[in-house]
Amino acid sequence: MNYPLTDCLCEKQLVSTVNAFSNAKPESVIYQTSLMSALLSGVYDGNTTVASLLTKGDFGLGTFNQLDGELIAFDSRVYQLRADGSASTARPDQKTPFAVMTFFKPEYRHCFSQPASRQDVHQVIDRQLQSDNKFCALRIDGLFSADTRTVPCQHRPYRSMPEILGDQPVFNFNRRHGVVIGFRTPQYMQGINVAGYHEHFITDDRRGGGHLLDYSLQEGVLTFGVISKLVIDLPQDSDFLQANLTPENLDSAIRSVES
Repeated sequence: MNYPLTDCLCEKQLVSTVNAFSNAKPESVIYQTSLMSALLSGVYDGNTTVASLLTKGDFGLGTFNQLDGELIAFDSRVYQLRADGSASTARPDQKTPFAVMTFFKPEYRHCFSQPASRQDVHQVIDRQLQSDNKFCALRIDGLFSADTRTVPCQHRPYRSMPEILGDQPVFNFNRRHGVVIGFRTPQYMQGINVAGYHEHFITDDRRGGGHLLDYSLQEGVLTFGVISKLVIDLPQDSDFLQANLTPENLDSAIRSVES
């Protein structure tokens, strides 16, 4: 659901998206394929296709087999954000080792007419939701200055994600219109998913983007909603079954690769 900037830049209060959903709206569900701890340990090949992801949701993020770029999905379209900073439409037959999808049902809207940091944006969400134990899906349409990264395509034998951090290129998108989509995940989910905020960015021309390291929002519209259920599809291949999914440094390792 798009909210034009010109419609509400002057608004300053959170409002419910009236008439968007009935009182008997369907349950919000996150569908997830595999685990973050599996990705961390080098399980980079999955069998779930982009076409299959779109049956589970119209909005989400993740990566592609061999970690060949970041995945961002919204408005029922999936894009591949490559290691050269470019973006392109993903093919239906492309596969992912890890992805998180939902049918986006925003309940709240907040309009920023003044510059805001990433932390400022997150504080708006945190104040509204009040509990850190809730899942949340978020989208921001606006003008950004953003720092992103994307891990280059890997080849077997795969190294773990912490081992390939030095190979990741970093890009700066200065004052670019675009879309940020992401999830806020409770801390008790660390290892199953990425605890805290996990966000990806794509430019308005859909030609560039990546995993967000940091950003500032010059002006824009934030929409978000609570998720009430999580469904996980676990792989059954040998890579996953043999992986160490509970390393001692799990929390610090995830924070190092995702922030």
